Amino acid sequence: MELDIMEIKEQLTTLLEGRRYNDVRQMLSDMNVVDIAALLEEMTDEQVPVLYRLLPKEPAAEVFSYMESDTQESLLRSFTDRELAAVLDRLYLDDVVVMLEEMPANVVKRLLRLVSPEDRRSLNQILQYPEESAGSVLTTEFVDLKATMTVAEAFDNIRRTGPDKETIYTRYVTDANRRLEGVITVKELLLARADQQVGELMETHVISAVTTDDQESVARLFVKYDFTALPVVDKENRLVGIITVDDVVDILQQETTEDMEILAAITPTDKSYLKTGVWATFCKRIPWLLLLMVSATFTGWIITSFEKALAASVMLTAFIPMLMDTGGNSGSQASVTITRSLALGDIAFRDTLRVIWKEIRVAVLCGVVLAVANFLKILLIDRLLMGSPVTLLEAAVVCITLVITVLCAKLVGCTLPLLAQKIGFDPAVMAGPFITTIVDAISLLVYFRVATGVLSL
Repeated sequence: MELDIMEIKEQLTTLLEGRRYNDVRQMLSDMNVVDIAALLEEMTDEQVPVLYRLLPKEPAAEVFSYMESDTQESLLRSFTDRELAAVLDRLYLDDVVVMLEEMPANVVKRLLRLVSPEDRRSLNQILQYPEESAGSVLTTEFVDLKATMTVAEAFDNIRRTGPDKETIYTRYVTDANRRLEGVITVKELLLARADQQVGELMETHVISAVTTDDQESVARLFVKYDFTALPVVDKENRLVGIITVDDVVDILQQETTEDMEILAAITPTDKSYLKTGVWATFCKRIPWLLLLMVSATFTGWIITSFEKALAASVMLTAFIPMLMDTGGNSGSQASVTITRSLALGDIAFRDTLRVIWKEIRVAVLCGVVLAVANFLKILLIDRLLMGSPVTLLEAAVVCITLVITVLCAKLVGCTLPLLAQKIGFDPAVMAGPFITTIVDAISLLVYFRVATGVLSL
């Protein structure tokens, strides 16, 4: 059952004010580490160090790994070197890497000074990998097995090295040069005889990622194969590290949030909404708003160009918002669907012709249904009930434009994300408001061209 963080905050504040530290320690010891981290986010800057120091040593580092970077930085500045070294000693390397990427340079220097030389080398290696690559999210805290080991020797190895590792269930088998040879699970070892060799039991067809692979493609491997861990190798197939499922959950959340922000024409950020200041939020939004505002002037230019046509048939003006909205919505439907399919790996650029052919058929069906519904609406509601002077020819212009607009919008919406990915851009950039602006201009051009042709304006 989810805890009421605000209620616990009030209780802890009361206990702290009364200096009842034993009661505070007892309350914290009964809570999950994730809930404790969420609770500390709600406490004041003065209360956080006090509460953290009251935590038992074992869960303290895990609580620290779940905190927001701002809270971590504030807490780090209050730590003595001895306290900081104790936290770093209990953190997994991949959590330390995430923390280092968020900290200012002076804090990073202090952190690196306190870790062991071996860990410092591992951290420097991970930090050198490209951002958002498999190498940047791996952990080197794994222990490999050898094919010549017996099951009994493998378990001795697990017992000796397992306590300091992030996962022990999936074990990878390497040769003397650390080249990946196979994979085996603890379950398979448990069910085997003690004298059997690991090489006889291991799976030799190992699915792995390369250090330079994009983290999103790595996440798709976890989803496709239901992995709990994935080996990461270099270009010579040497095992460099592993990625665990808890890191993949963070990747999926990060990538989905980033796509949603781009779809809404917002520059992505790593911080949560409440942690992002007003100025930072403004800076994320204003560039896109300026770009879209300037691009929207093309629609005004198109309307001005056909001013005489509008003057000759004033009723045409009433249908402009409907046509633009329908075109924008049709384009957004196609673009969001294609963008999501690209993210999931369901389609690729080689499928462009198949996508276009499918969207053409969908567009024709949608356009015809919308045109028929709109024609009936004009006849029954606009003309009969509301007494609008719209003529049948004008109604025909609107309906013909609807079919063409929906067709053009869906073609634009499905092709732009594919082209964006092909040239190296995020497909989400080509979705949402950006496509809506393009489709608005197209729908107006089509509308006025059809009107001038049919009505001889």
